[in-house]
Amino acid sequence: MLDTFTIDIQPAATSRLAEMDLTKLEFGKLFADHMLTVEFTGGEWQAPRIVPYGPLAVSPANSALHYGQAIFEGMKAYRQADGGVALFRPLDNWHRLNTSAERMAMPPVPEEVFMQGLCELVKLDTAWVPGAPGSSLYIRPFMFATDGFLGVRPSNTYHFGIITCPVASFFKKPLRVRFEQQYVRAAPGGAGYAKNAGNYGAAMLPTRLAQQQGYDQLLWTDATEHQYIEESGTMNVAFILNNKLVTPAVSSSILDGITRRSVLQLARDWGLTVEERQVSSREVMDALAAGRLQEAFGVGTAVTIAPIATIGYEGQDHDLPALTETSFSRRVGVTLEDLRTGHAPDPHGWMVAVK
Repeated sequence: MLDTFTIDIQPAATSRLAEMDLTKLEFGKLFADHMLTVEFTGGEWQAPRIVPYGPLAVSPANSALHYGQAIFEGMKAYRQADGGVALFRPLDNWHRLNTSAERMAMPPVPEEVFMQGLCELVKLDTAWVPGAPGSSLYIRPFMFATDGFLGVRPSNTYHFGIITCPVASFFKKPLRVRFEQQYVRAAPGGAGYAKNAGNYGAAMLPTRLAQQQGYDQLLWTDATEHQYIEESGTMNVAFILNNKLVTPAVSSSILDGITRRSVLQLARDWGLTVEERQVSSREVMDALAAGRLQEAFGVGTAVTIAPIATIGYEGQDHDLPALTETSFSRRVGVTLEDLRTGHAPDPHGWMVAVK
């Protein structure tokens, strides 16, 4: 384990910043000039380095490619009202990365490696943090096995890295979603609560099939009965039912979303009743038919808040009530944006300034 270390910084010879067009930012397409890279060898993490963004060399027998030992995180940095830059709840991402690492039999990343490396990287590429409304610097910490060995066992070596990219709003309009009652995203006792790569790969086919039917995302249901709602696409999901905020309780098959935690905290701050429990598709559809379902929305790092306009159920589409300026999902989205950009107080100390 590293006790003390100095980050070796190798600046890029030329910047690609001129390629950033704030009016045409596409999620995950343009990456900032530098990346953090740290190797785990000999049973310990080596000194971190910040180098120009570029390809990584791996063996064709790389065990992550063959056996799926790969995890990641998603987080953001925001341009502040005073011109500075701050990170949103970075320690929560560090904790969750290590929760995923434990589930995938990978070594934990020390806090100082994660936080110091992250802050130095974002500070070096501060100019890449956009300031337009709804924009941010998306940050992708990731770790994967690096042994070149065809044997089913945990790797002895790993690569931890962080890359960043400027992004704008993810979805441009409210979503059309449908219940998925054939395919399964995750099962109890599995790795659904971890951000491992395989969770997302297995979701691509059913998502594509839904998109071919005119939907944007799925409402995943449980693996046993296909009745209880788990997530929406790659997001947590929440409902306003009878003036209460209701959301599926986190479990071994549901990701403990950091944006989800934040939304629930703000709801409690505002005096709204919050229920974390099982939510069935039948309950949601009955409430919609009776006028008791006021809102449904996805919650996640990439989207923050993604309102749902239409739900497909048993071959029929059902439209939700139109949102107003006082709708919870709109108010909480605006509040989070203002808090993250320094335009509103941060009573819970979620923002960490990059200095």
